[in-house]
Amino acid sequence: MIPSELSFHHLGVACHDLSDEMTRFRTLGYRQETDIFRDPIQRIEGVFLAGPGPRLELLAPLDAASPIRSWLRKGIKYYHQAFEVASVDRGLAQMRLRSGRVVSPPAPGVAFGGRLIAFVMLPGMILIEMIQAA
Repeated sequence: MIPSELSFHHLGVACHDLSDEMTRFRTLGYRQETDIFRDPIQRIEGVFLAGPGPRLELLAPLDAASPIRSWLRKGIKYYHQAFEVASVDRGLAQMRLRSGRVVSPPAPGVAFGGRLIAFVMLPGMILIEMIQAA
């Protein structure tokens, strides 16, 4: 996979409460782009915001086992970059060749109408979400 095969989609922002976080981003000119969604596979609820900067996906934990909690405990809000790819499987294979470690294998993503998503951790703790292109 070469960088031209990646199409930037959004930045993932971990938060405790979607409503509170949306209020904070409104002060920067962001607006709610989608309805709030719940993803029981990822154990999160989320919403997309559009504004003067990159699209944001605000994500809050659904329960105590949500992976978002580990980022929040560390005080990390901006925790992933997301890209659309032609093939999630091919993208993951290419990231493995670059020392990437799959932390969440391909699964249907509620936020993307069931399109496959997967997460890979690159060296230096850079978390990448891959979204199967429509």
